[in-house]
Amino acid sequence: MPFTAAVYPTDRLDFSLEIPFVYQSSSAVVAGQYMGMQGQSMGSQSVLAATNGMGSSGSMTSASAGSVNNSHSGLGDMKLKAGYVLYTEEKYVPAIRPNFYVKIPTADKSKFLGTGEFDEGFAVELTKWFGSWFADGEAGYVIQGKSSVLAVRNYLNYYVGAGYQFTERLRPMVLLKGTTPTVNGASSQLEARLRVKYQFAKHTGIDGYLAKGITTASPDYGMGLAVFYEF
Repeated sequence: MPFTAAVYPTDRLDFSLEIPFVYQSSSAVVAGQYMGMQGQSMGSQSVLAATNGMGSSGSMTSASAGSVNNSHSGLGDMKLKAGYVLYTEEKYVPAIRPNFYVKIPTADKSKFLGTGEFDEGFAVELTKWFGSWFADGEAGYVIQGKSSVLAVRNYLNYYVGAGYQFTERLRPMVLLKGTTPTVNGASSQLEARLRVKYQFAKHTGIDGYLAKGITTASPDYGMGLAVFYEF
């Protein structure tokens, strides 16, 4: 459950800080990645490779069978992000917006709520309107800090989508969102999302989505809902 505050010093420049509260029902999960249990066959070569910590990022600590059902909660890793509209949209040219972010390791590593390391990332977002239709996409690269609990690796992330502005308040869109493998031995992630943004008051609205995983490394299903207030 994240709380995000964003400021826009100019029409082109913005900064945001995400402060999440994390709950995990299992000790076999670290920062969203499955660890597995010691002494048990996982039945998947990709998961086995990940839980054995193959690669240069160091070995990963596995959860024991006795503690796998322990739940943990607390402050997650904060994310500080900055974006700048480098080029505004023209008739045949999309708006170009580079983004930069750093993940601050504020989560409790001993509770497996984070890796205890800094991550950095950058991306470029393109947006183009065609009347009431619009297209949006982003491609980026994440540099993960070396971790003693997960065999993490640097990865590419991306999304591409399109939507329609039905009214001044209602804007649905569909998109594909994915990453290359985030830990050694795992597979890429890819999911489809249906996203809807609705402004039910002058300064207040909701932004929600439903997701369906496409690859085995992605969640089977997912959903999210944000309530926002604009000053």
